[in-house]
Amino acid sequence: MPPKSKAAAAAAEPVAVEDLFTSLHRHIEAGAFEQAAKVADQVLKAAPGDEDAVRCKVVAYIKADEIDKALAAIRTAERLPIDLSYYKAYCCYRQNKLQEALELLRGQEETSGVLQLESQIFYRLGRMNDCMSSYEKLQKFKIDSMDLKINIIAALVAAGRASEVQAAMKAHKVDLTTRALRDTRSFELAYNSACSLIENKKYSEAKEQLDLAKRIGKEELMVEDYGDAEIEYELAPVSAQLAYVQQLQGQSQEAMQTYVNMINGQSADPSSLAVATTNLISLKGTKDTADSLKKLDRLVGTTTAPNQLHLVENFDFKLSPRQKEALYSARVLLLLHANKTDQAHELVSGLLGMFPDSIFPVLLQAAVNVKEKKVQKAEDVLSQYAEKHPENSKGLLLALAQIAANANHFQLAADSLSRIPDIQHMPATVATLVALKERLGDSNAAASVLDSAIHWWKNSMTEDNKLDILTREAAAFKLSHGRDEEACLLYEELVKSHGSVESLAGLVMTSARTNLEKAEQYEKKLKPLPGLKGVNVESLEKTSGARHVEGPQDMKVDVPEEVKKQKAKKRKRKPRYPKGFDPANPGPPPDPERWLPKRERSSYRPKRRDKRAQVRGAQGAVSRETAATNAGASSKGSQTTSSSKTPAANTDQPKASNKSRKKKSRS
Repeated sequence: MPPKSKAAAAAAEPVAVEDLFTSLHRHIEAGAFEQAAKVADQVLKAAPGDEDAVRCKVVAYIKADEIDKALAAIRTAERLPIDLSYYKAYCCYRQNKLQEALELLRGQEETSGVLQLESQIFYRLGRMNDCMSSYEKLQKFKIDSMDLKINIIAALVAAGRASEVQAAMKAHKVDLTTRALRDTRSFELAYNSACSLIENKKYSEAKEQLDLAKRIGKEELMVEDYGDAEIEYELAPVSAQLAYVQQLQGQSQEAMQTYVNMINGQSADPSSLAVATTNLISLKGTKDTADSLKKLDRLVGTTTAPNQLHLVENFDFKLSPRQKEALYSARVLLLLHANKTDQAHELVSGLLGMFPDSIFPVLLQAAVNVKEKKVQKAEDVLSQYAEKHPENSKGLLLALAQIAANANHFQLAADSLSRIPDIQHMPATVATLVALKERLGDSNAAASVLDSAIHWWKNSMTEDNKLDILTREAAAFKLSHGRDEEACLLYEELVKSHGSVESLAGLVMTSARTNLEKAEQYEKKLKPLPGLKGVNVESLEKTSGARHVEGPQDMKVDVPEEVKKQKAKKRKRKPRYPKGFDPANPGPPPDPERWLPKRERSSYRPKRRDKRAQVRGAQGAVSRETAATNAGASSKGSQTTSSSKTPAANTDQPKASNKSRKKKSRS
């Protein structure tokens, strides 16, 4: 038997566990996670149940994006006394099993890793308040991580708390200046900062931040040897947000072009593609509904289960609940514009189950009912939801007021607006309520609405005060409804506060009805009109009024010299010639009668009529005019000449043609 080789002998000898861990560490440092998992298996063969080896194997599979293998390794180690709940929760999070992941984290010690994973799960679920609560708990660990700061800004913006971004960044010592963002080389931070500026309606500053984020991102990705297509894919969220800012600033064509390029080029991640598609549809509106539906059909999957909705590919994992809701809502509106109410009704039924805490499915349900001319049902849907959720019913009550007003249900519309306390004093709301009360014939209630709004603005300390506008409108309203004394008091307040000419004229007019002495007192403050000095008021009052006089009358009015000079100056305009016309060589002048009908022109000559009479009927027949003439001539015994110059009855008639004879023979 030949002796064994040295290589075979070395392979037969067991490798030390310490050497295997050294090799495992080397593979992890090099990023070779699949090799690291294989080495971990070797460690477990040498030392079954080793906790460090099990953890390294699970983490290596997670790092290599082998989530299924990581879960299999966790299930294999369940018989061991090792707690792998955190890793299992992370795997469930990666598979979008968010509720299961949250259950696994429940009851665990609130370490920094557990809190960060919990905050990400809450963010995916759209529970932004819980997400911010987890981030607040993380502050006690004093983690100085750029990723954490980026996530905090994103959570604040998504939670509708963009106004708190600046304070939060100061607390975490984050400098959002251009130079600081370049030094940190983080385009995500600049992007999230721009999103907070958009929420605060600072569009110009947001555009600057987005441009900066795009420049920093390109530089950073080029250093990491990314190709042009990969860079465009990674920066797609920035491009989509830039287009959105252009859309908000009224640059619709530029924004639309960006959206179309992203959709047609397939150079965007799922989230950015969904945003571009939805925003493009909102820009197009009701134009080309069929094409918009086709674009949405690429994102929305089909299912056999009733009222079940899902998105294609990875859109379910990548889109937030808010983005999914916007996408489905756009589809419902397109179906309504396309008069596909049955499909819209089915989709809305699914949305009510998917987003039970949102008001948009309820609004869409009311819109479908209105489209089907079921106005009463739409009003009932909105009223019932507003009663159950009064804290989240502002949008619903506004929609209910609009639907009721269009259906001439003015009382319901007024009651709906009255249930929104924070807009009662706004001029638009006041005007709408006054109009509705007038339609109902209740002028007292309309006046009460105006009085209440004036009282609110008197006690308001805001810079943009609307007291003058409302007081002026209230005075005009009361004057038109015979409340002269109340109108007089309001005009007097306006004169004392501002002293405008319109208010003074209104005060004089109303005082003349209630207090003549006050009217004369304020009338003296009005400036005299030019040209009325020579008018005798007393003699004018004694006249019976203006009389209609036939014929033109010469009226002499004293016009100031300045006005005469202004009238004398007439603007000289150069004549406009037709295209190709040379004024130096005009050619023959055009016919002055070219626009008149031919029969009205001087050169018109009518066609001569045939003076020969045409006798119709059988051969030898006499026309009625000729017979009448002959009868008159015979009765008088004298010859007369017919006025129509018709030949006499005894004149020779021309012979009928063969063609006419044939026709007669047939008859």
